[in-house]
Amino acid sequence: MTVKAIIHGDEGLRLGEMPTPAAKKGEVVVALKTAGLNRRDLYIPARRENKGHDLILGSDGAGVVEAVGQDVTRWSVGDEVMINPSLNWFEKSDGSPEGFRLLGMPDDGTFAEKIVISEEQLEFRPAYLSWEESASIGLAGLTGFRALITRGKMKKGDTVFVPGAGSGVVTLIIQFAKAAGARVIVTSRSEEKREQALKLGADRAINTHADWNEELKDETIDLVIESVGKATFNRSLQSLKNGGRLVVFGATTEDVIDLDLRELFNRQQEIVGSMMGSRDELREMLVFAEKHHIRPVIDRILPLDDALEGFKMLEDSSQFGKIVFTV
Repeated sequence: MTVKAIIHGDEGLRLGEMPTPAAKKGEVVVALKTAGLNRRDLYIPARRENKGHDLILGSDGAGVVEAVGQDVTRWSVGDEVMINPSLNWFEKSDGSPEGFRLLGMPDDGTFAEKIVISEEQLEFRPAYLSWEESASIGLAGLTGFRALITRGKMKKGDTVFVPGAGSGVVTLIIQFAKAAGARVIVTSRSEEKREQALKLGADRAINTHADWNEELKDETIDLVIESVGKATFNRSLQSLKNGGRLVVFGATTEDVIDLDLRELFNRQQEIVGSMMGSRDELREMLVFAEKHHIRPVIDRILPLDDALEGFKMLEDSSQFGKIVFTV
């Protein structure tokens, strides 16, 4: 028996077949209904070394429990669940613990008809969300919530500046920050994306190519959330107030930068790294999102058979929000 899956191996990225997974002790088989595409999935094929075997990509997913292994106590057949892609990180901490990794490499991921996973990596899917939204809020929501709240220490009344307005994480950060009482400013090269960000709740949306010093001269930026990388990093730091905090959770452009250390310590700014988060934070995020009725923004829904089209959209950064596969 086999399942349909999006696979990366020696033949490249393709739609193919993989053996049907079976639950071992402490594991659950989930029949997936939807799976969310993340930028990480785009990078894995280029960065995998010593492939040697086929890998099912994908970190986010939602579905129905189909089978449970020995000693599983938290789940029953028929439960509707979402995947927690942050493996082996359960309690909130300053950094990730030993053994932490993201689902989808080296473990088989969610771009398949079924997945087998530890019972500890599942949560009930939020009842107010659709299946597509349930597969879009895990990785992006957890990443954005930790960057903004845990690591960014955002307070009500803060002004938050977020370069790059189109990613799934940023569309959730905009909503989280507004719900928590912040003023939110974003950037984008695309006029359409700037308009979409404003409709989502951003207070201002400026052109990435504009003079940020001029555009922001009347603003006091308390917190910057950076994920673009070298293309914007130093401008982001210049925009930040003295004593402000800059949180970095990604680098979609080049990740090696030149940094003026004298400027940094003279202005007494903080630069903080952030990546994914714990199960504690995932649950906090889900409670917060439901309380404020926050929904992931979905740009495109594609059948798994057309998943490679979704990869191309992400590569072009043409989407606003998430790309989701129906399985």
